[in-house]
Amino acid sequence: MRRRALVAGGLSLLATPARAREPVDVALVLAADASGSIDEDELRLQKEGIAKAVADGRVLEAIRSQPLGRTAFAYVEWGSPGGAATMVPWTVVGDGEGAEIFGSAVVRAPRSVQSWNAVGDAIVHSVALLDACPCEATRRIIDVSGDGPDRRSVTPAPEARDAAVAKGIIINALAIILRPAMRSLADSYAREVIGGPGAFVETAEGRTEFVNALRRKLIREIA
Repeated sequence: MRRRALVAGGLSLLATPARAREPVDVALVLAADASGSIDEDELRLQKEGIAKAVADGRVLEAIRSQPLGRTAFAYVEWGSPGGAATMVPWTVVGDGEGAEIFGSAVVRAPRSVQSWNAVGDAIVHSVALLDACPCEATRRIIDVSGDGPDRRSVTPAPEARDAAVAKGIIINALAIILRPAMRSLADSYAREVIGGPGAFVETAEGRTEFVNALRRKLIREIA
C-alpha cells in the first residue's frame, strides 16, 4: 500500500525528487527548443520523444550499467533571451517505472512562453540548474535540442559554452532537421554549442527520426 501511495502521488522509489548529496552517475539537463519557430506539434514531438527515449529499454540498460545505476534528469524549455525555464525539476531515475513517471511529468508540463532562439541563454540557465542540483553527480551534461541556431542570446552560445566547459560540464546537441535547407544546423551546433570531452552533435532527419536520435544520444551520454 505504501508503494502504491507513492506511485499514485507521482513518485516511485527510483523516480524521486533529487535529495541533497544523493549520489548519481549522471546529472543530465534535457533542454528543448520551445521558441517561436516550434509549433505545438513540434514541441509535443520533443516532449513525447523525451518520454519514450528515457523509458526505452536500451536507455534503462545504459543507466543500470553504471556504477550507481541512477541518473538525475531535469527538463528545460528555452527560446526567449534570458527566458529559459525549468519545467520538470531534478528527478532521479533508476528503473522503468521511474522513467515513465519522469516522462509523464515532461509530457504534462505546460508550455513555457518563449520567442526567438537564445541557445546561449539556455546553456547559462542549464549550468545554473546543474550548479543547484542537490545530487552528487560523477558527470554533468547538458543536452540541447533545437531546430535553429543561436540568434538573440544575452550571452552568446560560444561564450556560454566555454564557461560551462570550464566548470567540467559537457554539452551535446541534437539538431532537428525539418527541411533540407536546415542541414547546416548540425555544423552550427558543432561550432557554437557543443563542448567538453567527447562532445557531439546528433541529427534527427524529420519528425519520425527524433525519438531514435534522442535514444542514441542518451545511450551515448549515459554509458
